[in-house]
Amino acid sequence: MNPIVDGRRSSSKRWVVVIGLLLVLIPSCAPPAHAQARLVVRDSLGLSGINLTCPLLGCNVVRGLGDPQGQLFLVTFPSILNPLTALLKLNLQLGIVDAEIDQVVNTQGAYAGPAPSYLTDEKPTSYYGATVWHGYVAQPANQLIRTSSTQSTFHVTGSGVTVAVIDTGVDPTNPVLQKLLVSGYDFTRNTNGGSEKSDVSTTPDLSQPQTAQVNQRTVAVLDQRTVAVLDGSQYSAFGHGTMTAGIVHLVAPQARIMPLKSFKADGTGYDSDILRAIYYAVKNGAKVLNMSFDYPNYSPELANAIKYANSNGVISVASAGNDGQQVAVYPGALPSVIDVASTSNSDIQSVFTNYGAPPVWIAAPGEGVMTTYPWGTYAAGWGTSFSAPFVSGTAALMLGTNGNCTSSNVASGLAHAASISNPQLGYGRLDTYRAVQACH
Repeated sequence: MNPIVDGRRSSSKRWVVVIGLLLVLIPSCAPPAHAQARLVVRDSLGLSGINLTCPLLGCNVVRGLGDPQGQLFLVTFPSILNPLTALLKLNLQLGIVDAEIDQVVNTQGAYAGPAPSYLTDEKPTSYYGATVWHGYVAQPANQLIRTSSTQSTFHVTGSGVTVAVIDTGVDPTNPVLQKLLVSGYDFTRNTNGGSEKSDVSTTPDLSQPQTAQVNQRTVAVLDQRTVAVLDGSQYSAFGHGTMTAGIVHLVAPQARIMPLKSFKADGTGYDSDILRAIYYAVKNGAKVLNMSFDYPNYSPELANAIKYANSNGVISVASAGNDGQQVAVYPGALPSVIDVASTSNSDIQSVFTNYGAPPVWIAAPGEGVMTTYPWGTYAAGWGTSFSAPFVSGTAALMLGTNGNCTSSNVASGLAHAASISNPQLGYGRLDTYRAVQACH
């Protein structure tokens, strides 16, 4: 055997695969012609290596992305350079392990139904140190998964666990959530905090609120003027992060919530900011990741980040997507990620949910889910985005004080689910009681 010849053959095959993948990826995730080419690059030589490479190629090192090896960077090329050309030029350089386009990623939404009756059940109710609307606690989704009986029987609340919500941010002044928020970060602005209220300059008048659809997926209790402000594509995902955080809190009321803002109010974010958020979460002690979004294409560096989180005992939960198809989306389809589909309040597979087991591990309610919304009000949401945090909250219960679970048996515990008539939804519909009981 000639090792030199074999090595050349291997290298040749590698480039055939790389070029083939690039030709598939470019049409769907390349930036517009006038924009800079944004690339996520891993350089085994670290910052010193990429700082030597970029002057030779005409690229700019924007920032490191927080990986523990210090090898991952966001790099830009001038708009005149085709992203395919930029990728090929980088991959030929010494020390470059891989490079991928900095994909635009979207939060997930389905089409909202009529406002549920419990959304306007405003009766003040005490809930673990906060006053909430009765409809929030009494809603059908919360009853189905047996949250209340789980908390009281096993004395679990998620205490001692931090859940990182990688999303549009969280309203830091929300009276239900504010005492439970830990220090987060806004990766869209590179500032501390993680507030999504920074995206909107308005203050609603809630003295005479009404239910109204504010975007494709959400019906909120707001005044008409604020609804009119939010009626635009630039705000199509505003509130999404506060809503997912509110569902985590409903299930695990004493879990800490880490707001990691990687998406703008229009629901778009960059791969690079999501990678930064994952590494930030692990570094800062999160034990559960809630990821209510999906990538248009597989990302090797996303897979690396999730693998790193898993190796550090972090549970990764993601939504299965809202295409209504048997299709894999990422990060949900990655190994070790708990992929969550949606069911109705009647335990029927949602029309909009993606399905197929695997990768779907489990389903949870995702239609008309009542939850917290910015400005201290409430909203109902539709989509697997709102199914995933039910599972994230349950994972927090399992890992928290009196939960008796380790990270290695959370997924198997969640598999103790309620049997429903949809075999394409994994182990069935989430049963929080059975999941926690599996660790006792």
